[in-house]
Amino acid sequence: MIRFLFLGDIFGRSGREIVKAELPSLKEEFKADFCIANCENIASGRGITEKTVKELFEAGIDAFTGGNHLWDKKDAIPYLSKEKRIVKPLNYPEAAIGSPWCILEKNSVEKLAIVCLTGQVFMQPCDSPFTIIDKYLPQIQKETRAILVDFHAEATGEKRSFGFHLDGKVSAVLGTHTHIQTADEELLPAGSAYITDVGMNGAHDSIIGVKKELILQKTLTGMPVRFEPASTGNQINAVMVEIDPETGKANDIIRIKRKLD
Repeated sequence: MIRFLFLGDIFGRSGREIVKAELPSLKEEFKADFCIANCENIASGRGITEKTVKELFEAGIDAFTGGNHLWDKKDAIPYLSKEKRIVKPLNYPEAAIGSPWCILEKNSVEKLAIVCLTGQVFMQPCDSPFTIIDKYLPQIQKETRAILVDFHAEATGEKRSFGFHLDGKVSAVLGTHTHIQTADEELLPAGSAYITDVGMNGAHDSIIGVKKELILQKTLTGMPVRFEPASTGNQINAVMVEIDPETGKANDIIRIKRKLD
């Protein structure tokens, strides 16, 4: 069996610090073979840097998925071009810097593919995630039947549709992007694990990671406001998924929500 932890969006310094502190015990508790996380907000709540990614690799993350903010910091581009364990959205242009997917190996037999796609509803323009995953899935399945898909999208209906579209074709369809954990984890009829959104790792005394007073100021005045990451109300939001590597089907999905302060 393959057991992996998937951590939702890690937001800013607070998110990085709690992941570094809590990840060793989580991996032990859930006997995880791999740990994957969404990294698009790890540097000041928007984008990545080589330094912030490396400190989380050192903490025990094996691979990262991205999203629409993956390239927001220009100095990260050279690092993205060489670090193959950071997966860009597969339905962005081929010219976009980053790995289309990556393969983690437990041993020569048990392998886990990591894939990321973004939604089209209320998101910046990208190719259809449905069409693109259908195009590349046969190629990925030649390497392994155990496949994790991070669907980085806004709309619940689109995420739910994507889950049923891939049910039985991949091991897990795990939503990210909204930063709010949903309580709908399940095994879909054909054997894929699913959750609409895994949630956010970071300061939840906030509005999706940003100091709430700043968001309220912008909302009430309509004036530009410089957003700053919050630092209190820290939580770990994740899931554990167990997969049969021979069939690629999920045996279990457990939602994890840990309030730390």
